[in-house]
Amino acid sequence: MNRRTISAEALGSFLLFATVIGSGIMAERLAGGNIAIALLGNTLATGAVLFVLITMLGPLSGAHFNPAVTLVMRLRSHIRTDMAVAYVVAQLVGGILGIWVAHLMFDVPILQLSQKVRTGPGQWYGEAVATFGLVLTIIGTARMRPGGIAASVALYITAAYWFTSSTSFANPAITIARSLSNSFAGIAPACVPAFIAAQLAGAIAAHLVGRIVFDPQEEPA
Repeated sequence: MNRRTISAEALGSFLLFATVIGSGIMAERLAGGNIAIALLGNTLATGAVLFVLITMLGPLSGAHFNPAVTLVMRLRSHIRTDMAVAYVVAQLVGGILGIWVAHLMFDVPILQLSQKVRTGPGQWYGEAVATFGLVLTIIGTARMRPGGIAASVALYITAAYWFTSSTSFANPAITIARSLSNSFAGIAPACVPAFIAAQLAGAIAAHLVGRIVFDPQEEPA
């Protein structure tokens, strides 16, 4: 098992999750109660750091930072089962550490549970669509223009923050981690299972659609 790739997943998740929570706290403090401005600040920081992290760490680990992406890469035989499990553990551990460091930076209690309720069919559909689009973006860009993955993913997430009802978590690991932060970007622990179920459904749907649209098809003899 390659320690460099696992370390890259942990490091990328650490920085990504710290950015999501830290920028959410900063945006909420500066926005003066304007939720749209707070969301815009959170969005721009997340999209920017995704581009940097994928560019920097993609050559090492593929820059998944997301168990839904890792699942699809396993289904597509791009990664072994043992490595996939190690990736998910690294994403969770690195990501939760990132959440705690964000709390330290902003002088709030390190250990928290979110009280922000995010539930209902609209938000669940939003998470399924957000994750479907993210995974399809990765599959399609990897097939059609591999050098553009960092920009494609960063721009997709930037857009999905705004066009999905859930503000596009699109990531089971960050959903769990965000339940540990009672901040702008948080989610109540009770809401997490439904979000993750929707995310996994969207990821698998993207895998199936990607096979039809982007995978090479055998021509009839």
